[in-house]
Amino acid sequence: MTQAQLAQGTSPLLAVRDVSVVFGGIVALNGVSFDMHKGQILGLIGPNGAGKTTLFNCLSRLYQPSSGDILMDGVSILSRPPHRIAEIGIGRTFQNVALFPNLSVMDNVRVGAHSKTSSDIISDSLRLAWVRRSETGINKKVHEILAYLGLEDVAHTVVSGLPFGTQKRVELARALAADPKILLLDEPAGGLNHEEVYVLGALIRRIRDERHMTVLLVEHHMGLVMSIADHVVALNFGKKLAEGTPAQVQADPDVIKAYLGSKDQ
Repeated sequence: MTQAQLAQGTSPLLAVRDVSVVFGGIVALNGVSFDMHKGQILGLIGPNGAGKTTLFNCLSRLYQPSSGDILMDGVSILSRPPHRIAEIGIGRTFQNVALFPNLSVMDNVRVGAHSKTSSDIISDSLRLAWVRRSETGINKKVHEILAYLGLEDVAHTVVSGLPFGTQKRVELARALAADPKILLLDEPAGGLNHEEVYVLGALIRRIRDERHMTVLLVEHHMGLVMSIADHVVALNFGKKLAEGTPAQVQADPDVIKAYLGSKDQ
């Protein structure tokens, strides 16, 4: 999707409006605003401590902004608790893999699918007909996602015994199982080698194109961000430093200074 297409009067899918987060006397985010449109891959970049993960945690409702608002489809998400954020179509992965280590790959992915069901403990215990139909649908979805991500061969393997790169794919599969409108990827290239990063970039584009998802990517690997993002937002010390196409942000003097330092420093 080109920037021209996005500029033709379309309302943003996600709108971050003047968001600030203060922990004690420390300002982690300071009046950050940007829009993300349907079908975009938006890269969120910045040096360590720039506020990227803090913003991610606001989007997934782990943190409450001190001020500002976050809207999805024009409606604020800030009144929603974290356990109800998947219901409106926000799914995420974590910088440090957050799987259930003693469960199988299939069971971990099934957890993601269950976030969209309406079953309860009584209905599950009684094995009511609609619960059985729901479980059949979930199992079909889980198998489809495992096949999509090349995880079928390890479907019944306990997650803790898998290589780190494979665990990252399992976490991605769990996020996809909830059918999110917006997929939040927190440092997905962390710990991956060059070839794995290249494959990951192609996979993220494929997920956007084939599964019609919008992707917000927090990543230190600049090669990955600049090769797949439609739009980039750069943060530094909690403030928005620059915003635009990858080429525009790469050429921005303030971004260059933040990453490389100035000659007179």
